[in-house]
Amino acid sequence: MDQRARDDGGRRERGLRELQRLRAIARLFDQAFPIPGTRLRFGIDALFGLVPGLGDIFGALAAAYALRVARLFGAPPAVQLHMLGNIALDALIGTVPLVGDLFDFVFKAQTRNLALLEAWVGSPQATARRSRRGLVLMSIAIVLVFAALTIIGVWACAWVIAQLFHGSS
Repeated sequence: MDQRARDDGGRRERGLRELQRLRAIARLFDQAFPIPGTRLRFGIDALFGLVPGLGDIFGALAAAYALRVARLFGAPPAVQLHMLGNIALDALIGTVPLVGDLFDFVFKAQTRNLALLEAWVGSPQATARRSRRGLVLMSIAIVLVFAALTIIGVWACAWVIAQLFHGSS
C-alpha cells in the first residue's frame, strides 16, 4: 500500500469518527426530547431559539462542524452548498420571532444536513445530482422568504410611520 492510499484510508476513518460525532450533535440539536404521547421530538436548538441570539450562535457552530465533516469526506461543492442552503434557510426564517422557533421545530436543519451527508457517503453520484436540483429549489425558497420578510418589514415601517403621523394630527 502506498503512502497516498494510507492517507486516504486514515482520512476516511477520521471522517467516519467525525460523522458519528455529527450524528450525536444532530440528535442533541433536533431530536433529543420526545413530546409525551406523540411521535414528535425536539432538541436544544428549539430551546436555545427561545433566547434571542443564543440559538443562532449554537446553530451556527453545529452547522460549521457539519460543513467541516463534509469537507473532510471530500463531499462535492453541490452537497456542501445544499447543506449551506439548509443552514441559510434555517437562519433566515429563524430571525422571525415565534415563526422561527416553530420553523426550527419542524425543519431540523442539523438532521437534514446529516441525512444529506450520510446519503452522499452511501451513494455519492445520486446524492450530488439531487443536491444540484435541491440547490435550485433552495435558492428559490431563500429568495422568496427574503422577499417576503423584506415586504413585511417595509409594510411594518410604513404602518408605524402612518400611525405616528396620523396620531399627531
